[in-house]
Amino acid sequence: MTTTSDERADLLQSLGRHRWFLRFTVRELSDEQARAHPTASELCLGGLIKHVAATEAQWMRFAVGGAAAMRSDAADWAGGFQMAAGDTLPDLLAGYEQVATATDKLVATLDLDQAQPLPEAPWFEPGASWSVRRVLLHIIAETSQHAGHADILRETIDGSKTMG
Repeated sequence: MTTTSDERADLLQSLGRHRWFLRFTVRELSDEQARAHPTASELCLGGLIKHVAATEAQWMRFAVGGAAAMRSDAADWAGGFQMAAGDTLPDLLAGYEQVATATDKLVATLDLDQAQPLPEAPWFEPGASWSVRRVLLHIIAETSQHAGHADILRETIDGSKTMG
């Protein structure tokens, strides 16, 4: 199957749109507001930015180098959703922008049909593989889902909405 440039552009445009929604949701917030837990959830806005950036980077490592590359950075699952004492929202956004730029450049070079076996985990079908295309669709879904979470948190903090 030949990947058209339109498909690649469509995937990146969709991902870019959801990244924009997530970043727009945290506009003009202080670090204190970005660190707040305004709902029953343990999620905070800065933590969502941190998590989405780390998740995108992790899945792009998988797309290139498989499950071993995906695990190359030790993950702090709970801490990955929180702003650490030294974290600032501008720094988290800058880190996310670096990840996004790297992903966009990498996608231009990858065969979207190239597949890697998924790591062993109870939530993956044993022996399943994901193509680069499937990885990008997963990143889009992850980013979109967390942009929705962020919108709820932001509205709870100060009434601002991403849309509407």
